[in-house]
Amino acid sequence: MINSTFYKSGGPVFMITPGETPLESYYTDNVHLTSLAQSTGGLVVAVEHRFYGQSNPMPDLSGASLAYLTIENVLEDFAAFIRAFKADPSSIFPITVSKDAKVVFGGGSYAGNVAAWMRAKYPDLVEGAWASSAVVYGILENYQYDQSYGHHLNVLGCGTCFAQAVKDLDDILLSGNSQKIAEAQQKFGIPPLSIADSAALVAALVSSAANDPITQAGDPMAYAVCSYFANNTDGQSSTCLDKYAAATNAAIERMGLLPNILLIMGNSSLGLDYTALDQVSRTWYYQMCTWFGGWQVPPPKSTGLTGYRSQLLNIDYWQPNCQNKFGSQIPIPVNVDAYNRQWFDILRGASNIFYTAGELEIWRDQTVAAMSKNFLQSRRGSRIVLINGANHGQDMQPESEWDLDSVKEARRIGNKLVSRWLGIRTRPRSSSVASRDCT
Repeated sequence: MINSTFYKSGGPVFMITPGETPLESYYTDNVHLTSLAQSTGGLVVAVEHRFYGQSNPMPDLSGASLAYLTIENVLEDFAAFIRAFKADPSSIFPITVSKDAKVVFGGGSYAGNVAAWMRAKYPDLVEGAWASSAVVYGILENYQYDQSYGHHLNVLGCGTCFAQAVKDLDDILLSGNSQKIAEAQQKFGIPPLSIADSAALVAALVSSAANDPITQAGDPMAYAVCSYFANNTDGQSSTCLDKYAAATNAAIERMGLLPNILLIMGNSSLGLDYTALDQVSRTWYYQMCTWFGGWQVPPPKSTGLTGYRSQLLNIDYWQPNCQNKFGSQIPIPVNVDAYNRQWFDILRGASNIFYTAGELEIWRDQTVAAMSKNFLQSRRGSRIVLINGANHGQDMQPESEWDLDSVKEARRIGNKLVSRWLGIRTRPRSSSVASRDCT
């Protein structure tokens, strides 16, 4: 998809991929790259990622077909697209674009990984990259996700009761009492599932707002979760477990999830069994199995840390699906160290990459911002910014009057970098807030 609304002769090309989701016009019309195109006379082009949406090099999503889903192949897809338009722009674009047009690649979350990797691997094709909340660092057992989520809850004041509720639900699920388990499932509004699937579904539902943008209008986690853990105002007492159930039921209602959908979401076997094309969850699970892990587990008891997700959701819950669903050829566990040596280390010292992360995002420990010390061997046109009070990928989202000042400041820093990469002179602007520069 292409948005050439603001294009002027000689302008740059801003490229983006949706990453792990099908392509839609949002990615050309309603991202920060759209604003950059407007200010620089550029155009935005969004290219779909292989094995998502309609971009399928194989007829199905079987394990044999997904063997072609490698980082090397993904990046080469985008490199081939750039080479094609540089060789013959008229074959790609509906307007006249120079073969020498500079390319800036952008993206948020996993798509931010792709943006950063494209600059690091193909500096001859990509002038620079805006890697918003790029989850580039692989962690096999990612209990840091749990701790970041708990930190957010504690900032909002409901972490202690939430953690107690998770423990109380675990006590019921592990009790072996089928009647109590059935009553708990009914209380939480979920279908009859295995005890581990029940815990996983509740965790997914109650964290459904965890990536939503935090604005001057408020924090979605405050009303989607912590409002249900507030002190009782109706004079009736309720336990932390009751509040946990209320928050879960509210999430089901908010998302309009019918029982059949909840069953597919919750059943770890059923949800991954379909090998027909356009099964986003199956494709993404394969990437976790074979690339970077990232299993969302509670902290090991040996750490002494408070957990905010069920003890049932350990690596033995997630990992067996890798071979059960994709074939015995899948190595278990995935070699995360090898992934990091190749795909995290390739970014060390790479020039012209703008890395951001939100202070309150649950993926923070997988971003460059979490480990910025000594990451950049030199500035070389790269920067790392941790955005105070912000959530996942907010700087890549479209501008709003409700944006946090820290998000506005992060965009200002990024815009200035992009102008430098493109050789566009800009006047410096003063600022008083905001984002913490980690470089």
